[in-house]
Amino acid sequence: MSAVTDTPNLAPLKSRGAISRSVADSLVVARRNLIRMARIPEMVIFGLVQPIMFVVLFTYVFGGSIKVGSSLSSTAYKEFLMAGIFAQTVTFATAGAGAGIADDMHKGLIDRFRSLPMARGAVLTGRTLADLVQTALTLVVLAGVALIIGWRTHENIGKVLLGFLLLLLLGYAFSWIGALIGLVVRTPEAATSGGLIWLFPLTFISNAFVDANQMPTVLRHIAEWNPFSATVAACRELFGNVPPGFVTSDAWPMQHPILASVIWSVLIIVVFRTLAVRRYRSATA
Repeated sequence: MSAVTDTPNLAPLKSRGAISRSVADSLVVARRNLIRMARIPEMVIFGLVQPIMFVVLFTYVFGGSIKVGSSLSSTAYKEFLMAGIFAQTVTFATAGAGAGIADDMHKGLIDRFRSLPMARGAVLTGRTLADLVQTALTLVVLAGVALIIGWRTHENIGKVLLGFLLLLLLGYAFSWIGALIGLVVRTPEAATSGGLIWLFPLTFISNAFVDANQMPTVLRHIAEWNPFSATVAACRELFGNVPPGFVTSDAWPMQHPILASVIWSVLIIVVFRTLAVRRYRSATA
């Protein structure tokens, strides 16, 4: 008489262990990058200079001369502008993410990580998480500057926080684009240029700084379906910064900006994380 022994299925346990290890490794890499940022504070300081300059210049140079909705008021434009400045700030962090990864590749640090018993995707995930923390700190300082010059929100704290979460989600999504650029180019300088050159048309052919309804037809359609525009429109709605008399476009992303913002950001993360991790594996193979 033979005894029947049931063999337990260890696949779920192995899968759970692999996920836990990947999360732990990602957090270790993120901590390493945060410590590096703390030791080089000029990285954070210089990252704040550009958005603060944009806030001051756009507010005092263009405020009162650009019509938004039915108002030429500088106060109305100030509130209209800030969602665009916040979104531009989180997306411009793409260049820093790409330059950081390109610098690690150039110095051979990635090869050292490869020699360690760690999850392959953890290096990139940790880097993007550290960039997310830096972006969050930048947003806090920038919001403080905006409050000083007169920006105000007109919704409850829950909606305002949701708006900032959408901004961080967009910034995290774009950091994966930066990661891919950093892996493709050969030098940090090229990564910085490659990370910025396409961001200027993306952010300016949008609803960030002017009413997209006033653009020529082709540019208006591009602006309406621009993922950047969806997050800007969502934040204006959540902050209560939609100007009086503002006419919302009939395009689906502008009619449902919060949902469109989430969809665009998640889609960008899925696509570019997949491409970046694949490129990382081939680059270190």
